[in-house]
Amino acid sequence: MRTYGNPVLPGFHPDPSVCRVGEDYYLVCSSFEYFPGIPLFHSRDLVHWRRIGNVLDRPEQLPLPDGVPASGGIYAPTIRHHDGRFHVITTNVGGGGNFLVTSDRPEGPWSDPVWIDLPGIDPDLAWDDDGTCWVAVAGVGLARVDPATGKVLDGPVPVWSGSGKRDPEGPHLYRVGDWWYLLVAEGGTARGHSVSVARARSPLGPYEPAPENPVLTHSGSREPIQCTGHADLVQAADGSWWTVLLGTRPRGFFPEFHVLGRETFLAPVEWVDGWPRIGPVRERHPAPAAWHPQPADPARDDFDGPALAPYWISPHGRPAGSWSLTERPGRLTLTATGDSLDRPGHTFVGRRQQHHDCRASVRLDPGAGRAGLSVRMDEAHHYDIEVAAGTVSVIARIGPVRQCVAEHPVPAGPVVLAVGIRTTDVRPPTAVRPGEETAGLRAGGPDTLAFSVEGPDGAVRLAELDGRYLSTEVAGGFTGRVIGMYVTEGRAAFDWFEYVPEV
Repeated sequence: MRTYGNPVLPGFHPDPSVCRVGEDYYLVCSSFEYFPGIPLFHSRDLVHWRRIGNVLDRPEQLPLPDGVPASGGIYAPTIRHHDGRFHVITTNVGGGGNFLVTSDRPEGPWSDPVWIDLPGIDPDLAWDDDGTCWVAVAGVGLARVDPATGKVLDGPVPVWSGSGKRDPEGPHLYRVGDWWYLLVAEGGTARGHSVSVARARSPLGPYEPAPENPVLTHSGSREPIQCTGHADLVQAADGSWWTVLLGTRPRGFFPEFHVLGRETFLAPVEWVDGWPRIGPVRERHPAPAAWHPQPADPARDDFDGPALAPYWISPHGRPAGSWSLTERPGRLTLTATGDSLDRPGHTFVGRRQQHHDCRASVRLDPGAGRAGLSVRMDEAHHYDIEVAAGTVSVIARIGPVRQCVAEHPVPAGPVVLAVGIRTTDVRPPTAVRPGEETAGLRAGGPDTLAFSVEGPDGAVRLAELDGRYLSTEVAGGFTGRVIGMYVTEGRAAFDWFEYVPEV
């Protein structure tokens, strides 16, 4: 029997929502403070996903002023296809509230936002047979809305507040047969996360809760996948039912740490006595009937194309004057817009860390500037390796503390900087003298980050840092690690960026 591995979208891809159009599936995720916003994926089998763009790829669609904090911005989008058109509804927390964008094609272009004067987050879209458009928000309240203008016609009316756990959110409303089903996330998005469901004959209720709520939770279990919740249902082309949902993969000693953020998982759904039954969510499941592998992104980006690949993201925005692919063809030239990664407004272009064991490296010409490679959670939690004035430095920013932990001289000109990340149940390749364990191995952290510089005489390892300080359990928030290039003084040209999973 063919099986698939979870997560189907590894790395920081939380709050997934999915829709089917014929034999094609489209999926979106939260993007929070990063631009472009709302990554968009395509699949033919629900297992293999290819990124085809970003829904919010123009600054006018996505206001993210510097005052929007880390883990502000875009929350929990919902994607639906109705009357021949794609619709995505979401919340910009700190940047205007709830809005809707539409497109004839999933690849775009997507419309400018249609703002909806509704309180709450995590909006959902559903249509009745007579064309009535319903929007549900966390809580759970339901409103009748004109999607063309954003005008709220009725509501919001409270319809169901879940089974009694905290934070009923991420609602999704479906018509299945003669019933309307309302799926919600409950218990908070941490270890108590769960999925509950209720049904009614009308969208406005009254709603009858499932007798076995929650229909999914890993709370209190020893499952390697935790925090399961925020699910969206989809019926496959063969009639089978599936759910995409978020979860985490914690590592290390108690209390354990997850560093990749909340990821997207796939699980089969069974209907029993008129109710959906989900889970538990395993690392491997029997695969759907369809099977259409997608080509993987190349490990190295040589910046030879006319535009940045859609997986490159930047916190708060990417001003036109901060980057160029044409100033030095074949290179990404970055220009400083801020003098520190510790504050919003800096120049940073990165991609999600998607594997627990991986290696990222760049070849850059710093010129007279200050530039480098950073592993980032937010402005207060990041590890950097940078070069300036003939010196390579490794810098750790952990909460209120910023410290240079290593320095090494390098000749003028291009230099290769690298970070290798390995889980701490693997011994380091270099010998360890008695009493000198690696920081992560000694203290039970989830992984170790090793920073190195490659010069004419080979690679020089400069520092190894404990990965727990770049985890959600320490930094807080809703995102995961992003590895990227930055400039904080002058300008620098990046010849290539390489990201390689390591087994």
